[in-house]
Amino acid sequence: MRYVNEPTPGSLADEQPDADPEQVARTILLRRLSAAPRTRKECRDDLIKRGVPEEAADRVLDRFVEVGLIDDSAYAQLWAQSRHRTRGSSRSVLRQELRAKGIADDVVVEALEPIDDDAEASRARLLVAKKLPTMSRFDDATRERRLIAMLVRRGYPGHVARSAVRDAIGESSSEDFGLE
Repeated sequence: MRYVNEPTPGSLADEQPDADPEQVARTILLRRLSAAPRTRKECRDDLIKRGVPEEAADRVLDRFVEVGLIDDSAYAQLWAQSRHRTRGSSRSVLRQELRAKGIADDVVVEALEPIDDDAEASRARLLVAKKLPTMSRFDDATRERRLIAMLVRRGYPGHVARSAVRDAIGESSSEDFGLE
C-alpha cells in the first residue's frame, strides 16, 4: 500500500530525498500525459494525491496549460466526439461526464455544439438498428419497450427514443412482409 507522501516509483523523487516539488510534478504530469490526454482537474487531483504541494501543482499546471500540454477545450471536443461516435452517448450523458472531469460549463456547451438534434436522432436510430436483430424472439411491444429503455439509459430523450424505435420496428415489420 502506498502512502500519500511516498514518492512515485521511477520518479526523480525516488532518487533525490529532497526533490523539488515542481520537478516531481512535471515528471508525474509528463508521464501521465504521455499515456493519454487529461483535464486540468484530473491532473491536479493526481498531483495532490501523490503528495505534491498545492502551490507547486498549480504553478506547474498553469505552465502546462500555457504551453498547450493541457487543453480542456480540445480534450472536451475530442471526448464528446469519440464517446458519441463509439458508445452512442447522448448529449446529456456527455455533459455529465465532462462536468465530472472538471470541464467548465461554457467549454462543455462548446464541445457539444456539433452534436445537434439530427446527429443525436441519427445515432439513436443506428443503435436501435444494431440491437434490433438480436431481439427477433420478442413480440413488437416487448422489443419496443426494451429498445426505448436502452436508449433512455444512454441518456436519449424519451421522444427521440420512441421515434427511433418505432421507425425501426415499422421498417422491420415491412421487411418481414416483403413490403419494401
